[in-house]
Amino acid sequence: MSLALRNEFVVDKTKRKKRRELSEEQKQEIKDAFELFDTDKDEAIDYHELKVAMRALGFDVKKADVLKILKDYDTEATGKITFEDFNEVVTDWILERDPHEEILKAFKLFDDDDSGKISLRNLRRVARELGENMSDEELRAMIDEFDKDGDGESLPIPGEDTENIVEMTTKDLEYLK
Repeated sequence: MSLALRNEFVVDKTKRKKRRELSEEQKQEIKDAFELFDTDKDEAIDYHELKVAMRALGFDVKKADVLKILKDYDTEATGKITFEDFNEVVTDWILERDPHEEILKAFKLFDDDDSGKISLRNLRRVARELGENMSDEELRAMIDEFDKDGDGESLPIPGEDTENIVEMTTKDLEYLK
């Protein structure tokens, strides 16, 4: 095997390993969701608790999904799964998410009028929903950062621009919390 091919394999293996790890924040979110929805505090969650916990983590789970998880992980037929099993399932699901698809979903949360743009009205609504008291000037500055055509609204092009806009906007709003 040539050295170049070997080096390429090592790089790919490293990339794959990095992609397969959750951030500490994601790990904490999983733990928090489990603890929050383990309403009877028995260190296991049932069908209803599992469904709500997964939805709280951003997964649009159907009844069949939840039943399959219970069937696959509830080896003692208790009707519940432990944190370790929940953590394994959710970690796998998070790592299987398509980042571009997640960015587009986030963009759609801002673009509630389906205009394909993020307007001042859209940002004002999101800031209000998050309990942020931001001036129009602050919100306008966020839009101006990406307003390529000068129409006063931000038009993301699918790809890097969309990701930059949503990432910047959500970070700005989170920073102000």
